[in-house]
Amino acid sequence: MQPHEPLLRAWLRSRFPAECDFDDIIQESYLRVLRAHERGLLQSPKAFLFAIARNRALDLLRRRKTAQPVPLVENGADDVLYDADDVVETVARNQELKFLTQAIQSLPDRCRQVFTLRKVYGMSQAEIAQKLGISEHTVSAQLTIGVHKCTEFMARYRQEKGPRP
Repeated sequence: MQPHEPLLRAWLRSRFPAECDFDDIIQESYLRVLRAHERGLLQSPKAFLFAIARNRALDLLRRRKTAQPVPLVENGADDVLYDADDVVETVARNQELKFLTQAIQSLPDRCRQVFTLRKVYGMSQAEIAQKLGISEHTVSAQLTIGVHKCTEFMARYRQEKGPRP
């Protein structure tokens, strides 16, 4: 996670006021990433690190905000901080979508066809069976194969690329 620290620190500085203790936020984020890693819950460590840091900074800001007097005039600029679509999260989502697309494209033809009709177009197994002229059992089997192969593809990719997303 340390290679990401300069980018994380710069990102926090660009998004949050200087009064935030960035060192504490980063340390707390590292701790939470390590805990999640120990439990085996991490799929995208970098994105998780940035999300934890953002949430921690927002928590600190919220606590400070409740301790301060309420202004008589509302300021719409505060809402931008909370509603803005986070660039790091968007990049991480796009990367995961790209890898999922590659995983689906690596499936055998029939399996890919069944998987896409079910997961992308939301068709029922019965509808897929009728459309493709195969049994529902075959549809179910192809879906199971597709899920396993996509999972293996993603795991293999993560092993090849290391801990960074």
